[in-house]
Amino acid sequence: MTAPGDGSAAAPPERIDGPLIRAAFVLVMGTFMATLDATIVAVGISTLAVEFDATPVEVQWVGTAYLLAVVAAVPASGWLVDRFGGRRTWVGAVLCFVAASALCGLAWSLPSLVAFRVLQGLAGGLLPPTGQAVLARLAGPKRIGRVISIVGMVPLLSPVLGPLVGGAILGVADWPWLFYVNLPIGLAAAVLAWWVVPRGEAVGAGTPFDVRGALLLPPGLAVLVLGLTEISRTGGVLPGAPIMVAGAVMLVLFVAHGLRMRGTPLIDPRLFTTTPFGPAALALVILGLSLFGATFLLPLYLQTGRGLTAWETGLLLAPQGVGAALASVLVSRLVDRVAPRTLVLSGIGLVAAGTVVFTQLALDPPDGTVAASLLVRGAGGALIGAPVMALVYRTMARETIPRAASALNLLSTLGGSVGTALVAVILQSRLTDLGPGGTALAFGQTFWWVLGFCLIALVGATRLPGVRRDD
Repeated sequence: MTAPGDGSAAAPPERIDGPLIRAAFVLVMGTFMATLDATIVAVGISTLAVEFDATPVEVQWVGTAYLLAVVAAVPASGWLVDRFGGRRTWVGAVLCFVAASALCGLAWSLPSLVAFRVLQGLAGGLLPPTGQAVLARLAGPKRIGRVISIVGMVPLLSPVLGPLVGGAILGVADWPWLFYVNLPIGLAAAVLAWWVVPRGEAVGAGTPFDVRGALLLPPGLAVLVLGLTEISRTGGVLPGAPIMVAGAVMLVLFVAHGLRMRGTPLIDPRLFTTTPFGPAALALVILGLSLFGATFLLPLYLQTGRGLTAWETGLLLAPQGVGAALASVLVSRLVDRVAPRTLVLSGIGLVAAGTVVFTQLALDPPDGTVAASLLVRGAGGALIGAPVMALVYRTMARETIPRAASALNLLSTLGGSVGTALVAVILQSRLTDLGPGGTALAFGQTFWWVLGFCLIALVGATRLPGVRRDD
């Protein structure tokens, strides 16, 4: 370290040592397992419909139930880490996820599979925020940016790899292996975590659980997303709109409760009024709307509009993962040297540029153009998430990191969930108006909304710090 004001060069960044690398690798295994599972099952919808003699709409509840459970579970992660410690909470969530995966594979009916998917989602929703909280504490403010830039690539890769893995599994095995594949990964991750991840302290062991908040926030979020999902499924305002209103009312009541509460609420609403948390939160929400909205639209278009198989779709989507991987390496070198606003604005610009071609699907752009645009979108996404999360974790007190991780992942998950449901509603409306011959045009018009989300995020990101602050 150099003395203040001596004009000498800054000290080199702290080295990311072996123990931190091993811990990060193990923790990212759990996150990868949970995020991959959200997309891998989508490939088997038609197979499950035949197996359980159900309609595709009924089988969609296999995915919807998991999504709603994830949204409901995320808010509790901060309290659990404070109460039981990061490693214990994470390992417990992994083991519950493994057990629920085994039950999914053993399901004897569609209702039983949906019920087990709820259990799986509750456990899976805890893994990303808990893993990030543990990593942020282990890395410290001087190393968190480089660590997050690498592990933050996982959510960007999972939607790309999901169709590939799911298609490969169904090509050689029966549908239960869509779930059984989690067993060896999860068990290995749990054992390794107990070995290489430090125990960590339970800093809030005496903090009471926010029961009223838990009765308002998780159900409110799940009901809100359910309402949007129902609107996209039915194509009408009933029963989705009243369900959405009920969810929104519950969220308003939670905010009022959180502002009045003297103790520690499940998620503190005051966090969102502070800098840099507020602008960072807005950037993550809009990023989720844009990235996950497109992740929903593209596979659907490629399979229904172009008639590609799940495997072919996965191959065409693969450049997005390549772009994310390459950009993550770049971000790991720049995140501690470049202002967060510069990186985030550049990332949003790349995502927007990579979206333009998809607004012109009616012109049937060639596969090479689609692949190049996905490469650009993947790189842009990697430039956004890691700098935003690193910025927040650097500025939060150590004891508040679990709650911050819970809030950030909640917003990212909510943005993705709402984005997926919202673009589904828009797509359904355009398909209805344009008819069977206007499929490509309907998808293209829906992508204009995705591009609009990017522009909103661009405005919000201008509030991020424009100067790199020394730690």
